[in-house]
Amino acid sequence: MRYLVRRLLTLVLTLLLVSLLTFGAFNVIPGDPVSLILGTEARADRVAVLRSHLGLDMRPGQRYLSWLSGFARGDFGTSIKYSTPVRGLIAARLPVTLFLALLSLVLTAAVSIPLGVYCARKHGSIQDRAIGATMMAVLSMPNFFLGVVFVWLFGLVLKLFTPGGYVDYQADFPRFIGYILFPALAIALPNSAVVVKFLRGSAIGELRSDYVRTARAKGASEDRVLYGHVLKNAIIPVIALFGMIVAEIFSGSIIIEQVFSIPGVGRLLISSITSRDFPLVETLVMYIALIVVLANLAVDIAIQFIDPRIKVR
Repeated sequence: MRYLVRRLLTLVLTLLLVSLLTFGAFNVIPGDPVSLILGTEARADRVAVLRSHLGLDMRPGQRYLSWLSGFARGDFGTSIKYSTPVRGLIAARLPVTLFLALLSLVLTAAVSIPLGVYCARKHGSIQDRAIGATMMAVLSMPNFFLGVVFVWLFGLVLKLFTPGGYVDYQADFPRFIGYILFPALAIALPNSAVVVKFLRGSAIGELRSDYVRTARAKGASEDRVLYGHVLKNAIIPVIALFGMIVAEIFSGSIIIEQVFSIPGVGRLLISSITSRDFPLVETLVMYIALIVVLANLAVDIAIQFIDPRIKVR
């Protein structure tokens, strides 16, 4: 119980720090939303009225505290660019990004765990070196470049999907999944390369342990040793790694959504930064930070279930 209370306090402090850093960065970058809305040659009286309407005439500290008090009450303000409540904008886009992130995470696990175990089993072999070289090549490619390659290969050459032909998940869910499969794969492959390398090293270390030699001496098959004993212990640090991969997936989705024209949170965030839409930027960053922190908390709890010897304090 005390652990959960401490983690919740850490979550609140983390979100406060993220909001402060976002607010500070937003006030450092050049650009004025009033100039973007009215133009650079607008009359001074119109500029003053709009600045007052948007709350930009307040001191930076007052603006931040005003936004923070509204956020604590569940009022995220009104978007400067879209002139609509921020809550509605995010509610329409967040499910798309969450579907993309979840599919990317599933693909990362589905690709990396079998390959990592296989490489550990065949370590030092030609197959192990070939997979390692392939994973290193994938890891060296930015996910936006993989996205462009996938658009060309799977979209234009193989015609497995129509580039730019996004289908809303509420209109046709199977076609929606078919469309986001390729951007999810572009996000998942570089992360899979990291997990394969990490799991391979962890599993090789476990294969040299005394309990493995004991199991083999008792006549256990290699599959039994590998999947019944080694994987259970080798997977623990990899699960912790997945907590960090969640943050990587969300950062990767921001760019991938641009490449595949997916109307998710990433595209909305880029658009809001370009238009200096502070209420929307701040709330989007807070949402992403909250999801990442909760994912890491879930990882810590999952590790305890897998290995009861690990106790959190």
